[in-house]
Amino acid sequence: MPSVKSLLAGAPAELRFDTELLIARALGWNRAKVFAFGEVEPTADVLEKLAPELARLHAGEPLAYITGSREFFGLEFTVSPDVLIPRADTELLVELAIDQCPTNARVADLGTGSGAIAVSLKHARPDLSIVAVDRSAAALTVAANNAARHGCDIECVISDWYQNLNGQFDVVISNPPYIRADDPHLPSLRFEPVEALVAGALGLDDYKKLAAGAATKLAPGGLLFVEQGADQADAVANLFTQSGLTDIVTYNDLAGHCRVTRARKNES
Repeated sequence: MPSVKSLLAGAPAELRFDTELLIARALGWNRAKVFAFGEVEPTADVLEKLAPELARLHAGEPLAYITGSREFFGLEFTVSPDVLIPRADTELLVELAIDQCPTNARVADLGTGSGAIAVSLKHARPDLSIVAVDRSAAALTVAANNAARHGCDIECVISDWYQNLNGQFDVVISNPPYIRADDPHLPSLRFEPVEALVAGALGLDDYKKLAAGAATKLAPGGLLFVEQGADQADAVANLFTQSGLTDIVTYNDLAGHCRVTRARKNES
């Protein structure tokens, strides 16, 4: 039987950390124990479970899809290939919404995917009334399960952006697809749903829809928050201005990248 140490030795350097996590998970250990007990030989049952997981990891599949889970904003979220894996970059979007959503606001999270934004926001601000929106029924099932997992009362609606939404919202929040169709990084994201990643030749198609719909679906004075690519802030701001939105502000993430844009609908 191979030892823990030999299993680690067979991992490429860039996969070492994830390999440690998979081994620890299979053995019911923490990472520290993986280092301390490298000579232990896992049982045949453990290896039978671990071997295909390591093969998937070496084939490029993200760890989150292998384990079915990803931490976001201090909460653990179930994920599947039906949804985008939540990224730490998106936590800024949640932080801003927590700080700026009016009390008892009605909020729509468009393109909710796993529900990471909607659930994190509701968990931190129970006063908010949140509608999680996605055009994928499979994604909404994941979002609903995550809401239930964390005891968050969230309405889930199947809709292509604003299409099936009733009434107006005080806040609309979204991490839409924003990758260009010819982006060279797309092959490395091949396990994630392409419809949650790509938005036309310039990566701006869905910002146009979000901006256009805000004219009728945002309440007077309502706020629109979106995540964007680091080089898209000016283009997104221009689209929002052309749609009549005002008070446009761009926020940088911890790496100094222009990560979130906020806009407001006029009061009148």
